[in-house]
Amino acid sequence: MTASIRVLIADDQTLVRTGFRMILSGEPDIDVVGEAANGQEAVDLSLKLHPDVVLMDVRMPGVDGIEATGRIVAHGRGTRTRVLMLTTFDIDEYVYNALQAGASGFLLKDLAARQMVSAVRTVSAGDALLAPSITRRLIAEFAAPPNLSPGLNTLTPRELDVLKLVARGMSNAEIAGQLFVSEATVKTHVARILAKLGIRDRVQAVVVAYESGVVTRRTPSAEPPTGLPG
Repeated sequence: MTASIRVLIADDQTLVRTGFRMILSGEPDIDVVGEAANGQEAVDLSLKLHPDVVLMDVRMPGVDGIEATGRIVAHGRGTRTRVLMLTTFDIDEYVYNALQAGASGFLLKDLAARQMVSAVRTVSAGDALLAPSITRRLIAEFAAPPNLSPGLNTLTPRELDVLKLVARGMSNAEIAGQLFVSEATVKTHVARILAKLGIRDRVQAVVVAYESGVVTRRTPSAEPPTGLPG
């Protein structure tokens, strides 16, 4: 029997936490192991409970979600705890900082219940949640000027092509179709890219691609988030 996905919910609003718990607890493969009302509680409980996924609100009193994310990621190196940020706004400079802190993606709080469940499963499986209509726009608005990552010069031309498509928010299946290769081949390329750049997931790959100038600003599309049903 497959182990349940252990989820920690961090939000300063009791009703929000209760709603998320009701949604997630109704799934047979998800187990809500704890709730935190602020960032410090989220860090403490994460270190104690070792959840697979932390649903982290961006704005909380005291230690906010960004700082808490950085602490959890720093303490959790070598573990599989991943942070999925929650925000009320689709444009929020704090979210970009959260991605830099090591978050594996972010969601809007007004998303459908099935999308939240899908997002938790996606992040728990080791992938990152990229919402092209939000993530790329955030990066375009708040990314620092181009700063070439040392690992980029070690990428092969094909790996660089894959990185560019990852940065556009494309899934492995979409990249495979674009490059006329198998999904397994794309997955191998992505794994090598992450290893060479010294990063943990696709979201950080997007950040590197934009910060280094590998991908430049473009008008965001209205396509649905990769990894989530439309």
